[in-house]
Amino acid sequence: MSNSKGQLYLIPTRLGNNPPLEVLPISIKKIIEDLDFYIVENEKTARRFIKRVSPSKSQPALKLKVLNKYTTEAERNTFLNPCLEGISIGLLSEAGCPAIADPGADIVGLAHQMDIKVIPLVGPSSILLALMGSGMNGQSFTFNGYLPIDKNERKAKLKTLERLSSEHNQSQIFIETPYRNMKMLEDLTHSLHPNTRVCVACDLTLPTEFIKTMPAKDWKHNKEDFHKRPAIFIIQKD
Repeated sequence: MSNSKGQLYLIPTRLGNNPPLEVLPISIKKIIEDLDFYIVENEKTARRFIKRVSPSKSQPALKLKVLNKYTTEAERNTFLNPCLEGISIGLLSEAGCPAIADPGADIVGLAHQMDIKVIPLVGPSSILLALMGSGMNGQSFTFNGYLPIDKNERKAKLKTLERLSSEHNQSQIFIETPYRNMKMLEDLTHSLHPNTRVCVACDLTLPTEFIKTMPAKDWKHNKEDFHKRPAIFIIQKD
């Protein structure tokens, strides 16, 4: 690989509004202070995060490219061009680790095609933190993203995940839009076998963090309110 090319740094961010360096290593601060080029999901929140990590960094000097659902493939394919001129770039997620359940994966794939060195940095992943705290199988697991919104399709999907979990001794991980969390929990208690273990992990790394694993039948008596709180759901049928 040519040493003249810039590198792509995968920069994790916070999972909530806590001080960045409470959950991120100090090495993140040095990288951010060294970089002026970034690929981000939202310019406003990215600038705010960079300012929180490095208050003295010049905001006008920042050059941000926005990667979201409106970004065309043609636009995206130019985002790493500065690397070809020897300029390193930071890839920032909106929350947690870039390229994990995150559109940044396309940029990382492009970097490999362009023979640009990719450097993933340490930071919080809500998926892994939830699995760590669940007590479920950390040797074999699947992240399934969002489940179907349609009630019947969702029930069928939950039954499929439950079956796969039992057949392969595998943790099945998924997420939901925060305002539908309580509906998801209701569907879990009604669709799964009463003894299937269910973990809800929400507000990870925040003062309001909640992680609990218990049989589906016991969640019917849950008193915790997860409405509009970022959450990870995990199920495993033994």
